[in-house]
Amino acid sequence: MEEISLGVPEPLLERLPDEDQTAAADMKEAVAGWERQLNRVLEEADDDREAAGRVLEAVDRFEERYQTYDELVPELRAWGQSPIYAIAWRTLYADVVAQLYEHDELGDHLERERNARLVEDGIRLKDL
Repeated sequence: MEEISLGVPEPLLERLPDEDQTAAADMKEAVAGWERQLNRVLEEADDDREAAGRVLEAVDRFEERYQTYDELVPELRAWGQSPIYAIAWRTLYADVVAQLYEHDELGDHLERERNARLVEDGIRLKDL
């Protein structure tokens, strides 16, 4: 499977407050770390299905984090705080997931693996 390349979308960085360059640097560093970890997973996997399964686990974690930040936004607003950083991280997680699915070969494998897991879960639930 081809190497994964991820990045932080420029429009997302442009929406961050100008006086705080720390958040942009943190996002770039986080994405670079995820890219390294995911490429290591692809390298160490025995086959494409195993690789897709492990990348899908990362996608699931990214989606959980997206939900966490999404739930935090109204809470911050209710307390009179700016949700700009929560919105930025939420958007970043969603974009990284989209970037993973956009990789030609990987996206197809992720779809197949997700569908296989849905079938397995459905069978397990049916047997209860």
